[in-house]
Amino acid sequence: MVVTIFTVLMFKKISPYWLCQVCGWGTYAVIFSFFYYTIRTKEQPFFFENLFLECLLGLIITHLMRNLIRSLGILKLTLSKQISNLVIITFTFSFIYAFISVLVEGLLKIDVETQRIYSLFNRTLRSSVGTFLFLLIWNLIYFTYHYITKSRNEQLDRVRLESLVKELELKTIKAHINPHFIFNALNSIRALVDEQPARARTAITELSNILRSSMQAEKLETTSLEKELDIVKDYLALEHIRFEDRLTVEYDIDEDTLDQPVPPMMLQTLVENAIKHGISKNKDGGVVKIISDFKENHHELVVQNTGHLNGNRNQEGFGIASTQNRLQLLFGQKANFEIKDLDDNTVQAKVIMPVKPL
Repeated sequence: MVVTIFTVLMFKKISPYWLCQVCGWGTYAVIFSFFYYTIRTKEQPFFFENLFLECLLGLIITHLMRNLIRSLGILKLTLSKQISNLVIITFTFSFIYAFISVLVEGLLKIDVETQRIYSLFNRTLRSSVGTFLFLLIWNLIYFTYHYITKSRNEQLDRVRLESLVKELELKTIKAHINPHFIFNALNSIRALVDEQPARARTAITELSNILRSSMQAEKLETTSLEKELDIVKDYLALEHIRFEDRLTVEYDIDEDTLDQPVPPMMLQTLVENAIKHGISKNKDGGVVKIISDFKENHHELVVQNTGHLNGNRNQEGFGIASTQNRLQLLFGQKANFEIKDLDDNTVQAKVIMPVKPL
């Protein structure tokens, strides 16, 4: 019983990779031993010594090969490049494996008869042919495992994204279009009805556009930056009615970024965050600046506003949390989000996303 428990605990501590390595090369040794005992016609001197050497060397060489594959990031390349690299790496390591194996056999004087007949180079070449097949099988298993794992993770991410959207549907609407904003917008529109009826009608259209976009946000994974900017401009136009000269809006938009995909209502959330925690807290108001540009092969979306961070505000609230979660699920490690004090009176929220391929 104690031995069984100890064995289970040992297996739990071993990583799946090393478990497969030990079991795989152990199976290799068992199969060759079985055939040696069942179908051999004569005894082969140093058979088990040679078999042990092959297994040990195979374990070391395949581990080194795996480290090279990971360090070069080959698993992140396209499928065609993965296949071509697989063949090159397999050929290279099969020759290394064969050379070391033949060299050690010579030092230990194993298979002396073959050493007398063939030169070191010929023995290495003959050995590398069979070794290439075994290493190719090993690589195919390794690459197939990671390919399946990657595909499964991508499917899980899509399911998680869909689940998150459904689970937070009501929270999303409340976070993007909070009751205070609607109340303030309606009050502003009411004040315009008699004095500026044309502007009041325009304001009603702007509010309608925002509400419609908020309702549709749950159905979309991404939208174009151009459409997102249209909603933000409607939002800022309504806020400008309330803040008047206290609110200044600046745009620095690279037109080439307008067709880039962004999570729907994400930019509006960041701008609303800037108004709520920055402009409205300052009696003199301030500036909201929206920047969109390409930087170092990434799409960089920035919202700057007058003000400063209050405590851990950047770590709290559904709006900021949902932005981080959606970016992670949509783009994984290729996206990044940060909010910080740019200087004594400016807060910057910056989103970095991958560029949509042409």
